[in-house]
Amino acid sequence: MPITRPHAKLHAHMHAQTRTRERRQQLAHEAARLMAEGGIRDFHMAKLKAAQRLGIFDDASLPRNSEIEDALREYQRLFLGSDQAFEVRRRREAALNGLEFFRDFKPRLVGATLDGTADANSEVALHLHCDDADAVLRWLDEHAIPVQSRSRHLRLDRQREGDYPVWLFSAEDLSFDITVLPADVLRQPPLSGIDGKPMRRASLAQLRALLADEEIAGYEAAP
Repeated sequence: MPITRPHAKLHAHMHAQTRTRERRQQLAHEAARLMAEGGIRDFHMAKLKAAQRLGIFDDASLPRNSEIEDALREYQRLFLGSDQAFEVRRRREAALNGLEFFRDFKPRLVGATLDGTADANSEVALHLHCDDADAVLRWLDEHAIPVQSRSRHLRLDRQREGDYPVWLFSAEDLSFDITVLPADVLRQPPLSGIDGKPMRRASLAQLRALLADEEIAGYEAAP
């Protein structure tokens, strides 16, 4: 039986949707591989590099950052296993010391170290909360810690956004990335660049609890 014109259009539309979905998955997995193997931390950069490698350039096929993050978790689980788990644990333990060190600035752990996607190339990212951003720099100077300065554009909520000071330094053979935010941001975290939702973050007490839970789970899983 011949396919009528409306049915042909519907069939073509469904085929195009399937093709686009397959391309999005291909790009998400290639971007995740580039992030895991090449040390790329920027989702947008990984997305564009993956598109260039695969020769896919239509915007509809570009995956969302959250899709790439899901693919990255899957890649790490399949190919990195215990090595990646070690890198996460090492950075979380270093983050404990960082949160203690910056206690007066109401610090919070954020980013890959907290969400469990950190690898050997990941920094330990902290948010500090203080209306006098220079106070953080003075604190670092008092402890003779050499730093590099940057700025980071963040959306605090649907109406507010801006550039905020960032200090980079090394400790315990790891890179630390410190963003200084206004004190009132402590009540509500900035919006994530991955999914647009409030960033997940952890206080010192919450990180201690997370590490304790992981240790208990490790004992229970041991043969």
